[in-house]
Amino acid sequence: MFENRLDLSELHQALNRVKEDIGQTLVGQHTMVDLLLTALLANGHVLIEGLPGVAKTLTAKLLSSVIAAKFSRIQFTPDLMPSDVLGTSVFNPQTTQFEFRQGAIFANMVLIDEINRAPAKTQSALFEVMEERQITMDGKTYPMDTPFMVLATQNPIEQEGTYRLPEAQLDRFLFKITVGYPSFSEEIEILNRLHQRPQNSPPALSPVLDPTSLTRYRQYIQQIHVQEDFLRYIAQIVHQTRHHPALYLGASPRASLAILAGAKAYAAVQGRDFITPDDVKFISPHVLVHRLVLTPEKEMEGLALQQVINQILQSVEVPR
Repeated sequence: MFENRLDLSELHQALNRVKEDIGQTLVGQHTMVDLLLTALLANGHVLIEGLPGVAKTLTAKLLSSVIAAKFSRIQFTPDLMPSDVLGTSVFNPQTTQFEFRQGAIFANMVLIDEINRAPAKTQSALFEVMEERQITMDGKTYPMDTPFMVLATQNPIEQEGTYRLPEAQLDRFLFKITVGYPSFSEEIEILNRLHQRPQNSPPALSPVLDPTSLTRYRQYIQQIHVQEDFLRYIAQIVHQTRHHPALYLGASPRASLAILAGAKAYAAVQGRDFITPDDVKFISPHVLVHRLVLTPEKEMEGLALQQVINQILQSVEVPR
């Protein structure tokens, strides 16, 4: 038992209600929901990877429905242009001037479906907006409203008509969440719900969070207690990725910041005002897996990045 020095009761009640509301439609996938809420509190973007039909898009839409904010969905295709995402300047004959028409990216929560289906030119349009929460068009800067979060999905199996995401873009995602198949009992529950639901329509969800409350909760995250030896622990984990013999590309300092922010937010999701080694161990794989690159030799041998990350986490001494 422990007693928080920071009152997180309001935050915890709101998150529990969000989980309950999402659970009315979504069966299982508790880890994915926890990570999405963690990323929301940590002000980060999320890449969701999984096979078709495992509720990637559904979960993103459910999360957006419990937040009183503007939602936008962009279906990435090979012919999508940067102007379709960011916007473009249109000539107004009445004023004889060009006016900027905002693209689909101008929303609080943006779902990018099948992000790896757009070519590099369109992918690069996301670099500035994901990192700096703004776009620059015709020499003028347009800031995004707060909150701003990108949820992107991709299919890891289908390769035809897809483009590899640049490392610079992958590095801008706080987490990469891999979604697997439901368990046998969960699949039975999915069938039961579909069978009993009238007209196969999911229940309507009411907003639980709004931009004002979310901003206040994010301020709580900044006050989560972190001991100095935990900072060293995080730095050692990331440092090991740069010297591991199986890795061609290690993690940058942005990964260290992501682990720290993610661990603090995840601790708050769990109802604590301090982080533990388990928080760091839970968050680290989701922060690192899309930032690391195996050497060609190890990739040919079939070594998985998750195995390397587990080796690193086991080799670094845990603070007491």
